[in-house]
Amino acid sequence: MRELEVQLGRRTVLVRDTGPSGASPIVYFHGTPGSRLDLRFGDAVAASLGVRVVSFDRPGYGRSSPAPYSLTSIAHDVAAVADAVGLDRFATLGWSGGGPFALAAAAVLGERVTRVGVAGGLAPPQLMPGGTAAFTDNDRLALSFLPDEPERAAAQLLVGGAEMLRGLLSVRDDEAAPWIDWMWGETDPEVIAAPALRANLFLLLHEGLRQGPEGIAWDNVAWCGPWGVDLAAVRCPVHLWYGDRDEMVPLANGSWLQEHLPSAELVVCGGEGHLVPMRHWREMASTLAG
Repeated sequence: MRELEVQLGRRTVLVRDTGPSGASPIVYFHGTPGSRLDLRFGDAVAASLGVRVVSFDRPGYGRSSPAPYSLTSIAHDVAAVADAVGLDRFATLGWSGGGPFALAAAAVLGERVTRVGVAGGLAPPQLMPGGTAAFTDNDRLALSFLPDEPERAAAQLLVGGAEMLRGLLSVRDDEAAPWIDWMWGETDPEVIAAPALRANLFLLLHEGLRQGPEGIAWDNVAWCGPWGVDLAAVRCPVHLWYGDRDEMVPLANGSWLQEHLPSAELVVCGGEGHLVPMRHWREMASTLAG
């Protein structure tokens, strides 16, 4: 494993690169919030499969410089990251809030992306029936500034979500991590009962929010408003994994994506929630590595 800073103009992106250079590569997009460390629990499995996993912190997360961003701009960041670590073609994988970015990379980068994996990732809420039903009045106000004023939208999301964001920051350093039980005790009990996986959940939040909540706001700007990418341009195979008990990103998102992508396969994980990668990482890595 190595970590490196990739310079993109005046900002840097911190990249985590595991596995030998000749292994089958997967570029991973972390959740919201999350970090390049999301899949650290699966390093040994990836190595056993001959899979190389390249992950990175989006702007404002972990140790990457803060900056405005969109689905399209992150796709271009990924092209630069791939060039920096010597990847020509690669699969992408996004978990939760990372799912739209994994799809956008395939839409923007074309043949450089061989396969896409999405685990509990959002479909475009503006297009999916009922997709905006859970939006608050503040969400709607913030998104009314799009597409012309994304900075204003991000600022409004931070203001309107201040209480929730303060709550996230207040538990960031609590190693007992009771929030894990609150969030996933009912839907993913087997995952959070495993000490190593529980520790990884704490780590990804702890690292992801080290600079504060700005990245969360920009994630929401990127995929709650118009995506700005054409899903019909995703020509490679797409593999979708969703838990049928997922309360954070319901299965309906995966069903919508399956129906609207040119080539998509949906795997429904019965009796599971949002933490599907932590139980199915071997299957996912093997499938995406081809």
